[in-house]
Amino acid sequence: MSTDWSGDLTTVIPPDHPLRGRVVPPGSKSITNRALLVAALAKGTSRLTGALKSDDTRYMAVALQAMGVTVEEPDATSFTVISSGRLMKPAAPLFLGNAGTATRFLAAAAALVDGDVVVDGDAHMRKRPIAPLVAALGALGIAAEAPTGCPPVTVHGKGSFGAGRVEIDAGLSSQYVSALLMASACGTEPVDIVLAGGKEGEEIGARGYIDLTLATMRAFAAEIERPDARTWRVAPTGYRATDYLIEPDASAATYLWAAEVLTGGAIDLGVPAEAFTQPDAKAHALIAAFPHLPPVIDGSQMQDAVPTLAVLAAFNQTPVRFTGIANLRVKECDRVSALADGLTRIRPDLAREEGDDLIVASDPGLAGQTLPASIDSYADHRIAMSFALAGLKIHGISIQDPSCVAKTYPGYWQALASLGVQLEESRA
Repeated sequence: MSTDWSGDLTTVIPPDHPLRGRVVPPGSKSITNRALLVAALAKGTSRLTGALKSDDTRYMAVALQAMGVTVEEPDATSFTVISSGRLMKPAAPLFLGNAGTATRFLAAAAALVDGDVVVDGDAHMRKRPIAPLVAALGALGIAAEAPTGCPPVTVHGKGSFGAGRVEIDAGLSSQYVSALLMASACGTEPVDIVLAGGKEGEEIGARGYIDLTLATMRAFAAEIERPDARTWRVAPTGYRATDYLIEPDASAATYLWAAEVLTGGAIDLGVPAEAFTQPDAKAHALIAAFPHLPPVIDGSQMQDAVPTLAVLAAFNQTPVRFTGIANLRVKECDRVSALADGLTRIRPDLAREEGDDLIVASDPGLAGQTLPASIDSYADHRIAMSFALAGLKIHGISIQDPSCVAKTYPGYWQALASLGVQLEESRA
């Protein structure tokens, strides 16, 4: 059995035993990329421990280095960030792969550079919307263009951030709000960031990720107030270098929680579910209810957990409808369609799309069957990792492009193998 997962297919062999053991998830991708940026904007030396080392965080670290920040890696889970507190003009466009957090966050932070900065990504990133953030920057007096409404983005930095009041349409991504929040602390005057739309801004998907942003900013001495339910007022304090501990990734934890209930096992993650502050940790209570998941699951506030829950729902006692997941269509791939496609490859009537909802038919009798299915991961790490769970119960499940898990969880296949799951690598 190979361990580099560089083949075209990884086939998961259903284990004949409950999965038991200890697997500590990697650090949170969301928190790591926030902490890397904020540390880069802080004058001095910051030490980030418990951090994730993956494709997404590597893109962020390399981009910051291109802007004059020293980013060292003393060990496998730490970054040391040494900065003057200012970002310099990079010599070339910043290439960020398909890292949504890095792309959106750096598009706003590029306003702090004295000069033009091009923020770009791969073919997948060039299909992911960024126009609302570009419009918000323009409202703050920061010239920026994204002709297609997606990357590449050209930001004409003036060496400082704007001031005043800006409304942001965050319906497609809470990352737009987070990007503005983090850059605003480096302004010369307070900035009011106001949600466009509803009175409470409930339309924002994954609002809990804004809370992660605020917590990271405050750890580095930023000051943020809430004048009302739609507004954040960021003081022009800048940031102070600090040492920061990053918690394990809750999205990664969902695969292990699901593997545990699917096999009747006991997997020690090294941290209790209630200790997570990330929004995807809300999925733990639902996973614990398996095989009696509720008939309707609103995925709006735990978006990255939806693929895990959707595959788990295939083995539930009753059908499950997933709502509030329209934003999943503009992730690394159209995850609503990718989930429907993968489930119907297992059995034609197992799932369907209804508008932006996903309906999983559910059938506990799937367990133990041989249903050969080659699952297209669409180069999406979460599609690959979630459908591997189906292979714990069904014979014949193969995952295409298994190496795409390196985006956020490079050790995923090794983690399954350490629990006794047999994996076979092959060429398509």
